Formats: sequence, structure tokens, C-alpha cells
Amino acid sequence: MEPKKKIYPEWSVGYTSDEKATPLKFFPATVPGATQLDIARAMKYGDYRQSDNYTLYKWMEDCYFIYRTRFHSPEISREEQVRFVSKGIDYRFEIKLNDKVIWSQEGMFTPVDIDITGEIQDENTLEIKIWPVPKKEGAEQDNRIQASDSVKPAVSYGGDWHPRLIPSGIWDETYLEISPKTILDDTLIEYRLSDNYEIVDIQVSATISSPAATIYEWRLYDYNGDEVLHTCGESYDHIIFSERLENPHLWWCHDQGVPYLYRSEITLFCKDSGELLDRKIQTVGFRRVRLIMNEGAWREPSGFPKGPSVAPAQIELNGRKIFAKGSNWVNPEIFPGTITEKRYEELLSLALQAHFNMLRSWGGGIINKDAFFELCDRMGILVWQEFPLACNCYPDTSRYLKVLEQEATSIIRRLRKHACLAIWCGGNELFNNWSGMTSQSLPLRLLDSLCLRLDPETPFIPTSPMPGMGHGPYMFRWEGEEIYTLIEKAHCTAYTEFGIPGVSPRSVLETFIPREELFPPKPGTSWEWHHAFGAWEADFGTWLCPNLLNDYWGEARSLDELIARSELLQSEGYKTIYEEARRQKPYCSMALNWCFNEPWPTAANNSIVAYPAIPKKAFEAVADSCRPLCASARLSKFTWFEGEYFEAELWILNDCVTDKESLKVTAELWAVDQKLSSLLWETGKVKSQTNIRGITLRQQLPAMETDKLYLRLSVENFPEYNSDYTLIYRRKSFTAFRTHVMNLTE
Repeated sequence: MEPKKKIYPEWSVGYTSDEKATPLKFFPATVPGATQLDIARAMKYGDYRQSDNYTLYKWMEDCYFIYRTRFHSPEISREEQVRFVSKGIDYRFEIKLNDKVIWSQEGMFTPVDIDITGEIQDENTLEIKIWPVPKKEGAEQDNRIQASDSVKPAVSYGGDWHPRLIPSGIWDETYLEISPKTILDDTLIEYRLSDNYEIVDIQVSATISSPAATIYEWRLYDYNGDEVLHTCGESYDHIIFSERLENPHLWWCHDQGVPYLYRSEITLFCKDSGELLDRKIQTVGFRRVRLIMNEGAWREPSGFPKGPSVAPAQIELNGRKIFAKGSNWVNPEIFPGTITEKRYEELLSLALQAHFNMLRSWGGGIINKDAFFELCDRMGILVWQEFPLACNCYPDTSRYLKVLEQEATSIIRRLRKHACLAIWCGGNELFNNWSGMTSQSLPLRLLDSLCLRLDPETPFIPTSPMPGMGHGPYMFRWEGEEIYTLIEKAHCTAYTEFGIPGVSPRSVLETFIPREELFPPKPGTSWEWHHAFGAWEADFGTWLCPNLLNDYWGEARSLDELIARSELLQSEGYKTIYEEARRQKPYCSMALNWCFNEPWPTAANNSIVAYPAIPKKAFEAVADSCRPLCASARLSKFTWFEGEYFEAELWILNDCVTDKESLKVTAELWAVDQKLSSLLWETGKVKSQTNIRGITLRQQLPAMETDKLYLRLSVENFPEYNSDYTLIYRRKSFTAFRTHVMNLTE
């Protein structure tokens, strides 16, 4: 029997505008959850995900909330204790037990663990007071700048894909715990792999909460549950020992090998009685992750005076360079307290289906719950983890740095044990003219020093993008140039953000847009409130892009036609970027789109998975483009005209770890049921993790009664490597008509 017992009390919550006042009324509270959801439920507000209902929550930003629970004194022995534990309370709060303040804190990522044994009475009242959401003094605009003096995620203050809806309250597991007084604290497993990866030297350490004469046992089990290491000893106030494991199985991301996990189990017993006091179980994956210079990067800049080269962006896992294919992960819900392990698993399973081996956990969002990292460990998905800093100039003040150090320390200690953790990053888009931070900014120097001290084996970078990396483009066509040429001309070591917007599926739109507003989309309706219009200051039409859609096809006659057109642009656009980024290997080593998922239903967005976990059409295109090996075509544009010479340069994109025999690739150009051209390309031997550039299909386009072209690449005996592309075809008469219309407009 486990020595610890958890008690989950029932909570209520009330609100007041006065810091010193007691709420007039309390309502049932869901824990974990959010104060706003509890109050909205009591007041019978409409679903915040529908229409513009989210605006109803705005007044709650400036309220004080008080959680309250009452409980009887639990029966405990003299050797036991009662602790109050919460893994997350958002954001500034104070805890009272029987009207006595026992804890106060600013910061949502530092857990609370308090021994309350000596304060307990027969009948007890526990209260948690939550302060209003933090806002930078003098920042009157309702935007992310209000988050710049706190370590609270900036996204909830409003963004181009997220409404202004700022959570607060108890957002992670919270309970009373009965346990022995002597338990294990701060258990840490550190290791170092030999240069040839054949030996791993392991050091296990732990502190003991209440010093006493104890005996510890440690066992390490392999994937099959067989014991591979065992040690034991006596302890009093701390434990530290070393062991060596020969020929360890290594942890790999799923496309490079097996994400092999060992199970560590350390058990603490009372020396005198032999009673079980505590047990800590965790998985351990032995791997070495490094961030090294990209091939050819040392040659830049090429001229004098010589300055810094581009930043390293090449992931090296267990001595092997890998191409990181993935996406930017954002929290799956606006209110983190509602995120469940099931939801994480559903989304991460989709990431596997997309052949993603890395997710960038973006700095504007939360630090995910434990289940996220445990699943990534098991599934073999690398995590680029950013601290909660994004798109702001965070201050060098002692008050801010104190909170940042507390929060960052808690984050590092919680996550450093995970094999999936590949990169620490200070935050998103901090080195630019709107954020105004530099490598000399004290928050970033602090984060670097903490990572070096607490997790020295994991790489750290100050922000994304670093020199050489790319953020953008975010549109299929920008300043008159299509994504085909934009990305081919780009020269980046890593594309860590890029996007192509697309409309959500009809099934998603119908959940939050009233029937009478569904078509045609208009500003000032649910379409705008859910980010189809006015989402991005660079273009009012984002993320629906009606002018672009009309330019390619004219006005849509139905919602389904509009969706199909938008889906095609998003699919072909994302396919172009991912495949071109892979073609630029080995100088380029990473492609992570903006973004994977979304925390609420958007009408249009750059995501490839619509809320809550519904793959868009573009998801299939991205999955095809990220297969370990696939045939690919480099194209120069989307629209082709009668009389032009169509060209498609053939490639094999290959991230496989073993060589392949020569492949036979057939390229066919079709217009509906008419084959226009075909050719056969024999690739020769396909070496591991090496792309092959092939021949070019070239065909003059005849006059045809169609509006689409289809390029089909088929690999003999390997249909899983096949690829398809859909393009627009226009007659000369269309070209003349469009030129006439443009002249009239001018």
C-alpha cells in the first residue's frame, strides 16, 4: 500500500471588487478549472466559444476571487502529516487557513506544498484569494503589452488568433495529502553518456523532508520490466549515489529509432520498523541532445569585417544530425484548468500522424501540464520549450527578476527529467524593434544562467528567431509574390514559424457562427470575432484572405465552395514550404509551422488542426510532406496559363536512417482525365538522410476546358512515397479579361 493519501475537497468561489471585502455570495467551483468559468456558469452566460460571448468575461479581469473549502480534521498518527498541495494557482494569490495567512505568492508555475499539520483544528476553513489579473502600469490598451511586467502568458491578453480572455484561478491538481513526516524531496536523476554511447554514468540524489534514520532502495527497470540496476543504503537527511549502466538502450525521436524509456524507482523505509515511507517513480530516457552549427553556417558572413555567424540551429541527437519537422504548439484550451491528459493524447497522436518529430512549445502560452511531457517522452516527440515571455520588453527590475527566477526555477526542475526536452528558449520574438530586448537584457541573462546551473546538458537559446532562423511568411501571397518563390529565395538555417491561413471545416464553423451569418462572411459578425477579419494589423482580410481567394477564382457562390478554395490554398501553400525547407537541407535543419492547434474555434487561422482536435484538409498535405521519404516537385507558381511551359523539378526528400535502393519515379501532368505529359526518373541509390535532385518535367500547356492541373508523382512498388499537387489553369481569354478589368480599375 502506498504511504500517501490524497483528499480532494469540494470548493466554492466568490468575487468582489474590494481587496478587503468578503464576497456576498459563493458559487460551486470546479477544481482544477477557472474562476471565470465558475462565475459564468452561475450567471448562466452563453458559451464563450460562440459568437462574441467572450466579451462578457471582460469585467472579471479586475475582480478579487476567493476560493473556499471546509474540511474536518483528518485522522493521522504522530508520525504522519497533512500537507496542502497545489500544482498551479494563477496568478497572484494568498492562502489562509482558519483566518491565518499561511502562504502568499506571485506566479502560476511554482507549485504550493505546505505542511499544515500544526494549524489544523477540528473544523477548518481554507481560503485562497486571487488578485486581479496583472497589468503593466500605464498600459491602457487591451493588448499583450499589459502582460510585460508579469510572468503570465501574454497570449490571453489578445492576439491575432486568440481573443482577449484572461484566465485566473486554480488550474492544476490541488488536494490535501496525508503522508509520513519523513518523505523524499527534490529527487534528481542525472547522467552522462560516454562519447561512444556505450556507457551511461548515473547519479541519483534526493533530500529527505524530515531527517530520520532511513534505508533507501533504488531499482532501474528496462522496457520489459526487468531489473537492470539495483542499489541500497542508509540515509538520514539526504541521498546521493552513483551507478553505471553498460550498453544502454538510447532514447530516440520516433522517426529515428525507438523512444526507449527505463523506469526508475526509489523507495524510502524507516530503518527501525521497516515501514514504507515514500516511493518516487519516473521514466528515464538516456540521450544526448546538442544544438550545433548548420552545415555551411560558419562561412557566413562571407565578407569583411567579420561579425558573428548565424546561430546554431541543427539538432544533433545521440551524435546524429536530424531534420526537425513539426509545428508550434499552443495550449489546447483558453482556460488551462480544463486541459486533460485525454486531450493532450488526442492532439499528440495527430502530431505523430503528421510525422512530426518536434513541437515548439511557444512562449506566449502556458508551460504544459506533466501529462504533455510524459506523452512526448513515450511517443518520441522532441519539445522545444520556451519560457513564458513573448513579443514584449520584459523589465530589468528586481521585483520582476525575483518572480521570473522563482518561476523559471520551478519550470526547469519540473521538466528537466524528460527525455523529450530538446531546447530551452528564453521566449518568442524578443530581439526586434517592438519587443526591444537584447542578449544583455537581464531576464534573458538570468534564464540562461538558471538553465546552465540546473540543466546544463540541454541547449539554451535566448529567443526565436535567432540570426539565420526565419519567422514567416504567414500568407500564401505577400506583396504580390507567391509562396513558391518566397520560400525558394529564402535562406534560413531553420524555419521556426511560417503560416498559410485556411478556413475551418464547416462542422467547426457551425458550432459558433449563427446560421444566418454563415454565408457570405462579413466583418462585424462572428466571422470577425473569430479572426477571419481584422486579426492581423498587416492585413484586415486575415485570416480569411477574401481578396486573394477572389483574385484566383472570383466570388464564391456558397460556403462549401469558399471552404474548398481556402483549403486548397492552405494545403498547397504548406506543402510548398515544408518540402522546400527539406530541399534546403543540410544548411536548413528545421521546419515548424505556425501553428499546430488552437485553444478555441477560429473561423480562419494558420492552424492545421481546428478546435478542439479536428484535422483540416491541410493536415493531410502537411503529413504527406513530412513523411521520412517522399517524392517531391519544386514548382515556381500556382496559376499556369495556356501556351506557357509548365515545369516541375523532381526530388526525393529523404530523412531515413538507412540506405534505399534506386527508385523509379513517374511524373504525370493531368488536366481532369487528359494526360498532358509524363516522364520516368530513375534516382540511383538513395543514401540515408540525403535528398536527391532529379530531372525536370517540361510541357507546353494547350488550350483546354478546365480550371485545374494535377501533377502526380508515383514511385514504383512504393505507393507510400507518392505525391500529388493541384494547380490552377487559365485560358488566354481569361488572361486578357483580367488585364482589361485591372486596366479599368486603375
